[in-house]
Amino acid sequence: MAFAENLKQLPRISHLAAIQLLDSDGAVAATIEHKPGQVGSLSIYNHLGQIYGAITLEAARKGLELYAEHTEDARQNPGKHPNIDRLLEMVAGQHATLRVKHIFAVGPD
Repeated sequence: MAFAENLKQLPRISHLAAIQLLDSDGAVAATIEHKPGQVGSLSIYNHLGQIYGAITLEAARKGLELYAEHTEDARQNPGKHPNIDRLLEMVAGQHATLRVKHIFAVGPD
């Protein structure tokens, strides 16, 4: 399936402001925010965290499938898609497991 179709199958993320990816020391390795240009990645990383409990090697492989046509674009253009690049690096053995920390959106008072 194409990226847009894959996103339709994933859980909603309206309750999230961001996701932080934490390395083995608990330091923030990356933040994916709920803003234009990152919503698709937020959806995918949220889903992977829910299914796999963390961004593991297996989760990274599944994530690359979900990114669909964008995965090949990331391979051809390193740096253009940093959230895909991270998964590609994990599959290549350049990154260890990342824990997912959800940052919840604050509702109106």
